[in-house]
Amino acid sequence: MAKIRAIFKRRKAIRNIRKITRTMELIATARFRKTLDRAVKAEAYTRKIAELAADLSASAANLTHPLLQKREQVKNSVLLVICSNRGLCGGYNGSILREATAAIRRMNAENVNIHLELSGKRAITFFRFQGAKAAATYTHFEDKPSFDEVEVLANRYLTEYIAGKIDRVDVAYMKFQNAARQAPVVETLLPLSSTAPETSSRRGATQPVASAVEYEFLPDAKGILEEILPVSFKVRLFKCFLDAAVSEQIARRVAMKAATENADDIIKNLSRLYNRARQAQITKEIAEIIGGAEAMK
Repeated sequence: MAKIRAIFKRRKAIRNIRKITRTMELIATARFRKTLDRAVKAEAYTRKIAELAADLSASAANLTHPLLQKREQVKNSVLLVICSNRGLCGGYNGSILREATAAIRRMNAENVNIHLELSGKRAITFFRFQGAKAAATYTHFEDKPSFDEVEVLANRYLTEYIAGKIDRVDVAYMKFQNAARQAPVVETLLPLSSTAPETSSRRGATQPVASAVEYEFLPDAKGILEEILPVSFKVRLFKCFLDAAVSEQIARRVAMKAATENADDIIKNLSRLYNRARQAQITKEIAEIIGGAEAMK
């Protein structure tokens, strides 16, 4: 009787957990669709403005801009790690943190002074446990990052880079490629590249970049570059946060779907055990009744 009761209680607990995981799966699916729309809409704009900035920089070969100048020796570098505030999203945070840790080791080997900035409670907790001191922490970037919030961060990076306080800005995050593929990367956003980036289609195939176009600058190339290059950096940084948001929801949806399926399997096995135990108990009780009736004859 005690075994049957224990199986019944455990099955009830698993059913309650299944309700939670199923609900979280549905919520993650709804959020994923919204964040995916934002990421897809920003992708074309980000890619085009990066290509335009690269073409203008190549056309104005006689001009230089601080954001395009690569420092011969990198002494101070900013590493921004973008993770989530919540868990239950599979290996999402672990993959990013492994890439960030490997990047930190490389920078330490090159004697680079690292200014570590962390976005997300998971990254803050991890590096606190590792004993690494963070220069800044952020927890307000959720699944709906706004451009105004990211622009504040980008303006500070631009000011410090132009002033020479930092020599490079790297971002560790989960790069969104398509709904079935996301990859943890560490990208260098500053200095800006003077070559147009390669683009990826939805199926992951690399598309060739169009040939360079000759531009006529009006009123002058310097003024145009001073306007478009900072915007290009801000948009790329904002795209990093958008990719992180949509990748987090995909990872949470996959993890909660797997948890729900595992709960279904456990409930099925427990129901089988419960039915067998209940049948054995009923059979035993019937045998005892029959035996008692025979003894009274």
